[in-house]
Amino acid sequence: MKVTVVGAGNVGATCADVLAHKEIANEIILLDIKEGFAEGKALDIWQTSPVNLYDSRTIGSTNDYSKTADSDVVVITSGLPRKPGMSRDDLIATNAGIVKTVTENVVKYSPNAVIIVVSNPLDVMTYCAYLTAKLDSKKVFGMAGVLDTARYRAFLATELNVSPKDIQAVLMGGHGDTMVPLPRYTTVAGIPVTELISEDKLNEIIERTKFGGGEIVKLLGTSAWYAPGAAAAQMVEAVVRDQRRIFPVCAWLQGEYGMNDIYLGVPVVLGKNGIEKIIELDLNDAEKTLLKESAEAVKSVMDVLDNMNVANA
Repeated sequence: MKVTVVGAGNVGATCADVLAHKEIANEIILLDIKEGFAEGKALDIWQTSPVNLYDSRTIGSTNDYSKTADSDVVVITSGLPRKPGMSRDDLIATNAGIVKTVTENVVKYSPNAVIIVVSNPLDVMTYCAYLTAKLDSKKVFGMAGVLDTARYRAFLATELNVSPKDIQAVLMGGHGDTMVPLPRYTTVAGIPVTELISEDKLNEIIERTKFGGGEIVKLLGTSAWYAPGAAAAQMVEAVVRDQRRIFPVCAWLQGEYGMNDIYLGVPVVLGKNGIEKIIELDLNDAEKTLLKESAEAVKSVMDVLDNMNVANA
């Protein structure tokens, strides 16, 4: 079993490290455009194997995609963070160009791979990868909801002073402040969370979740990497081991939830073929309204990419 992580920055390296520690693949390729960067990170990770007792090999590569050949799963973390003075459109254009090039090379050497996109802006970069890869949409999807629900569950665990292991939650919509946490589908050891926490406190946690990424940026001066890297690795594990886990992921909708031609966060069954099934929840009117608003925000960003014609250039 072979997994490639493109982008050896903090998120990509963390993802590769988690994959190696959990022995999710025999071979983990870490690739980056910066000379020697991926090789150094991969070597450092491999040197933890005698300490942490695992056999997965990590191998670094500077932009040599031939080393990624025949990967079963490819995680794309490549892209630049938004810099001061950079508009949203500038960020989309820059990162879409990067994701397009990466995806072309990935598909060239691993035409049967499942592609998991982590690059931001997440929803539109997943769309860019899908347009470029020209693969079945079930094999091209984005990591957003796994991270967002992890933050939501962590905040709840802190507030309730219980183990995060016992908290289950569903979160939908775009990756950003229009995401839609669903308290009605949030439980603690099977107990509805609404029975354990006040409505005001729950709403505070939901708002904190929506801006969870921004909170990290304010504290660190850069975006998060431990949780995003681990979340991506969890998705890889579900595919590689055909676990059929139910996760919220950024998926291509064709009629589900009354939406068409949009990448949006929804619960799915994740297994060896990628998205095995999209689960349609019976949302109430308030939840439907929030999801529609989130979808409109995502679609507006997708339209920016369409108008640039980057993916088809």
